[in-house]
Amino acid sequence: MIRAAIAGGTGYTGGELFRILLGHPEVQIVAATTTSSDGVAVSSVHRDLTGETDLCFGTELNNPDVIFLCLGHGISRQFLDTHDISPECRIIDLGNDFRLDGDYAGRHFVYGLCECSRDAVSNAHDIANPGCFATAIQLALLPLASAGLINDEVHVSAITGSTGAGKKLSETSHFSYRDNNISIYKLFTHQHLGEIRKNIGEIAGKEPVVNFVPFRGDFTRGIFASVYTRAAEGVSEADYRKMFEEYYAPSPFVFHSDTGISLKEVVNTNKALLHVELHDGYVHISSVIDNLVKGAAGQAVQNMNLMFGLPETAGLKLKPSAF
Repeated sequence: MIRAAIAGGTGYTGGELFRILLGHPEVQIVAATTTSSDGVAVSSVHRDLTGETDLCFGTELNNPDVIFLCLGHGISRQFLDTHDISPECRIIDLGNDFRLDGDYAGRHFVYGLCECSRDAVSNAHDIANPGCFATAIQLALLPLASAGLINDEVHVSAITGSTGAGKKLSETSHFSYRDNNISIYKLFTHQHLGEIRKNIGEIAGKEPVVNFVPFRGDFTRGIFASVYTRAAEGVSEADYRKMFEEYYAPSPFVFHSDTGISLKEVVNTNKALLHVELHDGYVHISSVIDNLVKGAAGQAVQNMNLMFGLPETAGLKLKPSAF
């Protein structure tokens, strides 16, 4: 059994990690560390886990084989500085500390978007888990980048549920603000743009110009991304669809749909669905994921499976709530 520790497990992402790892056939959770809930039962913080675990939050790591860092952005480096972690212990960081610069404290964090770097993830000791928006948007762009077909600016509008803002309340995450409402934030400046440009640029051979408009949605979870760029001459809609199907054929979680897609088909799962259309000289890709699963905890477990030589789907055969 893989001995796993979760650091900072009181938030939404931590809760999803508990839910997934408690059902994983090859994992034992040996520690859940926090600075604010020492001695508190995990199930009293994550009420959906009532009856599922007797684990309590504490401060000891208990010699894990892997640590999942579910800390606030910028705090993972502090965690490594203040904890005595065995060099053999692997780390999967779900924050943004190592996505652009993967070298820190004698460790090298591989960018963990396994749909484009499965071999690198399999051989990695430490992983920088991609951001949720970055995952949805890059899945829409990877086949184009791989084929050298991003030759113009990329335009993205994407909407996320309220859980994307984290568990800590703010003015724009209160029910009274979110309900029956939609708003734009971080227009053209979202923090995930850096990793998108860097990773897609490495695949395509040049950094793309990505114009990203993020929206806050009046729903709980999920990301719907609308992505388009100028189509290549002589490439038909059928060619594009075949390109996506072939590119994602090795992936157990990413699928191209011939018909339109919606969040209902992916929420509560590690799946991503894509739909490609051609319109007036532009190729448009719809991309949907669950921001807490494929965009965070599920992707982290998928990366762990690859790192430890397990089936990629272990513990991740989750059913969507389609109605």
